[in-house]
Formats: sequence, C-alpha cells, structure tokens
Amino acid sequence: MKIALFGATGHIGQGILDEALARGYDVIAVVRDPSRLPQKNARLTVVTGDVAKPESWTDAVRGADAAVASLSARRDQDFDTVPGNARVLLDNLPKADVSRLFWVGGAGTLEVAPGKRVIDDPHFPAAWKPEAEAQGKALEVFRASKGTTWTYLSPAALIEPGERTGKYRVGGEQLLVDAEGNSRISIADYAVGLLDRVEKRDAENKRITLAY
Repeated sequence: MKIALFGATGHIGQGILDEALARGYDVIAVVRDPSRLPQKNARLTVVTGDVAKPESWTDAVRGADAAVASLSARRDQDFDTVPGNARVLLDNLPKADVSRLFWVGGAGTLEVAPGKRVIDDPHFPAAWKPEAEAQGKALEVFRASKGTTWTYLSPAALIEPGERTGKYRVGGEQLLVDAEGNSRISIADYAVGLLDRVEKRDAENKRITLAY
C-alpha cells in the first residue's frame, strides 16, 4: 500500500504516519517544512510542498493508492484554508491518478441529539469554534463533490496521545460516547481506525466517526 500523507507534522498526522509505517506502507509525506519531520525510514519519502499549490506535490504523489489529509488552520489562524484545502485536493488528486481521499475531520458537527450538534452546546470552548466551523464547511465541500472518492473521519470529542489498543467503534452522524458518557479516543487508535478504512474500503463517500 502506498499513501500520500498531507499534514504529517501535526499530532494526528504523526500518529497516522507511525501506524502506516508500522503496517509496511510506503508513505509520501507532503509537508511545508521538512525540518519538522526528522523521522527517517526506508519507506518514507518527504516532499516539500503546500497543499494549496498542487504543482508542488502532484508529480510526487502520482499513483498512490490513497491520500490522507490531516490539516489544521490553528497554526496560521486562517480557517478558510480548511474547506479551501479540501477543494484543492478533491480537484487535483485525480490529476495525479489518486482516486481516494481520507480526511481527518472534526467532531463539532456530530449530533448529540436530534437537531443539536456538539458545537451548539453553550459550553463548547470558544477557542475551538472557528476550527470546528471550518471543518463543518469542509464537510459540505465533500458532500457536494463528484469524482474523487472520499471519507471524512470525525474523531471523538476528545482525541489525545495515548495507548494503541487496536480497539475502537465506528459510528455515523452521532457523537459516540462510552458507558460513562465520555467521548474519547487516542490518536494511535484513531490512526488504526482510519487506515483500516483505507484497507477495507467500507466507508466511501460518507462521514463516519471513530471513538471508544
């Protein structure tokens, strides 16, 4: 399996990279600043590129079995880039003969009750809201798209570093919670769930969520 990975230097992106290499994948990591990805592996190719400039990465990712994008706007604080990058990838991956895109989405637009989303809770942290709204717009971009096969993977409400257990549940539009009402998953297990979808091809053209 060969994947193109956009955003490998972030926390979730690094988790996906680690899991992919552990599975024996060939990974083409497209990053703006290669110095932030010092990891060395015979199966890892690091490419200097910017998602917004497809001419910087199209040839490098050509023929990959799938692309995975873990992109955040928190560093630059330009939240329009979230749906913008989704459009760029959907429009340009086919030109590189890459027909499938797996997107690390947000949990903010998952439903907690009929007509009520996570982001609608008055206690939802204000600092997270711009990113959550931008991820909601990205989901709209995916749902309106045609051509590239996509999967939008919302994590649990809380995703953080932790143990790789290999266990998780797959849901749809509703927030998944455990018996105590908590919604969480480790980055490592989220990566397991995402790459399982790459291999199984069982969540095409839909939004799913992964949680314990």
